[in-house]
Amino acid sequence: MILSATRRLSLAILVLAVGTAARGVPPATALNADEIIRKAVERASNSPRNTAATGYTYTKVNVTEELDGKGKVKQRKRRVFQVSFQAGTTWVKLLEVDGHRPAEADLKYQAETQSGMHQLLGSPNSGEENHDSFLTREVTARFDFTMAGQTFINGREAYQIHFAPKASGPPAHRMLDHLLDRISGTLCVDSQEYEVARADIELGSEVDFLGGVLGCLRKLAYTMTRVRVADGIWLHSVSSGDFEGRKLLDSMRIKTKSECTNFRLMAANK
Repeated sequence: MILSATRRLSLAILVLAVGTAARGVPPATALNADEIIRKAVERASNSPRNTAATGYTYTKVNVTEELDGKGKVKQRKRRVFQVSFQAGTTWVKLLEVDGHRPAEADLKYQAETQSGMHQLLGSPNSGEENHDSFLTREVTARFDFTMAGQTFINGREAYQIHFAPKASGPPAHRMLDHLLDRISGTLCVDSQEYEVARADIELGSEVDFLGGVLGCLRKLAYTMTRVRVADGIWLHSVSSGDFEGRKLLDSMRIKTKSECTNFRLMAANK
């Protein structure tokens, strides 16, 4: 009798443990990594956010620290932006620098930074930034993807997928291609809407820009999380980066942190 009761108790504990684990871990998926990434690419090009008449606006606070050779902060800037997002396009307006209205030099620096990003991404040089254009078939064709497991991001189930450059990928035509051929990391893809909920990226080896004339990047460690603000609408939430390399003849080490808050609807016409 005692042995039988003990077995029943053990079985009950086992069932309870399995039930608890099932609530804490997303269920297994029949999809493989390539199929999930394909769905994410399709989502990026056909998402409701790319055609929605109603847009969103929010506040972005970015802190940039420039470090010396010993890792000590030698310059720190806190910038506040007003970001507007509509139909797949993002507009960024600089509002504040270190607690003050931006000076002419600050606005010039911001314009040069945006121009540099457009050159790196190979996109038209304008006042707009289109983040949706990054997750494309052209970009994903440069990587191998493997399933790493499943997790929760902001309370939502997500697939964890490792990515690494292919041994013999497509030829590199842009500066961005040379960078892509050297990065690897993990993507967390939402299991319901196939949006990228989180990305962790690191640089595997040094990459030169324009044969080293413009500079080089020796270290890159970047993490980005996105938040779902409505059905089909995902926006950047927090990010951090650690970059080390050379700009022209000067060594550089930069750390960045960004946080986006106060997401709210804006008028249909920007």
